[in-house]
Amino acid sequence: MEQVRLLTVCTGNICRSPLAELMLSAGLGDIPEFVVASAGTMARDGDVMPEQAQALAVGFGVDPTTHKARYLTERIVSESDVVFAMSREHRSAVVSLVPSKLQKTFTIREFARLSSTLSDERIREAAASDALNERISAVLRLVFAQKGVAGPVGDPGLDDVVDPYRRSDETYERSGAQLAPAAFEVVRVLRLAARPVPATTG
Repeated sequence: MEQVRLLTVCTGNICRSPLAELMLSAGLGDIPEFVVASAGTMARDGDVMPEQAQALAVGFGVDPTTHKARYLTERIVSESDVVFAMSREHRSAVVSLVPSKLQKTFTIREFARLSSTLSDERIREAAASDALNERISAVLRLVFAQKGVAGPVGDPGLDDVVDPYRRSDETYERSGAQLAPAAFEVVRVLRLAARPVPATTG
């Protein structure tokens, strides 16, 4: 079976990137071709999500109990088809490891900001190939090209998801509130790319 491997990346792989992984897995769970994983630029293999992060995940309806952190490596990046970083710093770290992933690596909020300018129809038009990986690649190119259309964001920090680790419950809530809409937008785009022809009724 053809697969599309999605990777989410943060620092410790215990707060933001696992929550993003769980959200994307939930939103794409009925499309088995998508495989979602996560890693961290400074992660300690085997670490679990802290209680606050687990509570946040449960609040979004996803199960955090089986997550185990893993350290981001060149191999992990190389094996991924699309990378969603939680901040610009993480995006830079990913591209430094594997420069060829430049046009397939976004911060998750950056991707959502760019793709939100694209209609369902425009995404379906880009996803015209018979092969799933080719459809995904075409849609990624379309989203990446929006950088030239949209121009730089006024506040670059708006492309980051705030790091809540060892901070207040309110910061965790703010981090989740930044992440969730971006994850939902990623799901919209990837579902359209995976199933570009609208279902007919009758």
